[in-house]
Amino acid sequence: MPISAKQLRLQLREKRRSLTAKQQLDSAQKLAISLANQLPKHTKRVALYLASDGEVSPHLFIEHCWANNIEVYLPVLHPFCAGNLLFLHYEPSTKMTVNKYGISEPALNVQLVSPVNQLDIIYTPLVGFDNDGNRMGMGGGYYDRTLATNTSISTIGLAHDCQQVDKLSVQPWDMPLNKIITPTQHINAN
Repeated sequence: MPISAKQLRLQLREKRRSLTAKQQLDSAQKLAISLANQLPKHTKRVALYLASDGEVSPHLFIEHCWANNIEVYLPVLHPFCAGNLLFLHYEPSTKMTVNKYGISEPALNVQLVSPVNQLDIIYTPLVGFDNDGNRMGMGGGYYDRTLATNTSISTIGLAHDCQQVDKLSVQPWDMPLNKIITPTQHINAN
């Protein structure tokens, strides 16, 4: 009997949470090097995320972006349009808050919002992925809804290697990514 998406999501989240602090740091270091090496020269604005729930951390890559004058934006739950994201400018001094999921995000300030179509790359966290570049998120559809109306932006999923599965079931509303990057792999999607 095939495993349900809900069960698979729980198993993959447990796998990434079970990584040791050293494994998490090693993954973050390898990921930062990989992302910095493949970053297009023209990149000026990127959306990233702050890792939670065992996600692979892009914090070292965020520091690389800051050091190279690349603006970093973080997702914020849209306050008026349920199920959607806004992207707010993020710097070391940004005032932070915790959203309803317990995830740190910049405190809402309309002056810090970037229209999604003005971002060069959106890096998304993943729960799971397969060899074909299909992705599994947390199940809320936030990134799917955001990407559905902004299909020209480069989208890259980030994950630990242990989050890879043989095959994911793809739903009609699942927005494909251009690429998935782990500490050891680059998978071109579709």
